Amino acid sequence: MNIKGKAAIITGAGSGIGQAIAIELAERGVGAVGLVDRSDGVINVARLINDRMDRPVAEAMIGDVTDTAFRQKVFDLMCSKYGAPAVCVPAAGITRDQLAVKMDKQTGRASIYPIENFRLVMEVNLVAPVYWAIEMMARIAEERLRKGKGRWAADEGIQGTVIFIGSISSQGIPGQVSYSSTKAALEGAAATLCKEAIYHGVRFATIHPGFTDTPMVRSLGQEYIEKNILPYTQLKRLIDPTEIADAVYFMICNSAVSGELWADAGWHPSA
Repeated sequence: MNIKGKAAIITGAGSGIGQAIAIELAERGVGAVGLVDRSDGVINVARLINDRMDRPVAEAMIGDVTDTAFRQKVFDLMCSKYGAPAVCVPAAGITRDQLAVKMDKQTGRASIYPIENFRLVMEVNLVAPVYWAIEMMARIAEERLRKGKGRWAADEGIQGTVIFIGSISSQGIPGQVSYSSTKAALEGAAATLCKEAIYHGVRFATIHPGFTDTPMVRSLGQEYIEKNILPYTQLKRLIDPTEIADAVYFMICNSAVSGELWADAGWHPSA
């Protein structure tokens, strides 16, 4: 799929992988990119992109990705100005890491992972990405109907692409019962939605980044990174967000790439 002149929406675009993807797509010629984040730092990212491109490409929108009204507002704005977006990368994500069961040696009682944390991570990392993807499918379907088009035909070219941001955590990492569950579940969502979405010319794929140099990973602390991450990574370093962004661009533009891509820098979990 050729992204030149087309519109894209990236959530979690205020930092990390989302920011890197937004910059990558802008530099590759996307017509417009909606940058979505709950932090007002996304305004600076939009300014950075527009200054670098020397033209207004990026639009910053601040809000909660789990809020239905906000999601619809973002798509309404993008559709009214640029037509239905052809790319959606719902990259916003959070962690609430904690062992599922932790013993208190003083009391002899077990502390169980808080169910409210599990539900929060599910809302942000699974439910929200799925519904941002479905929203794009719906907007493309509506636009096609207005043009008198029904079932998509191959000679029309791909109409849209969704890339989910999975994680190597989907293989299982101690202390990440909620995060790992959501990233594994995205695989099932993509596998199902791709079968429905191709009716409208929309395809799905999932990328599983390894430990990437983002604020989320850096929050683990340098000592933890050096002890528990780098020794199990073939490259002996964190992945740069631009490396993930480059892989995402490849997945968007090469329509033969479906399913999943592992961008893990040769990471292998310890037993």
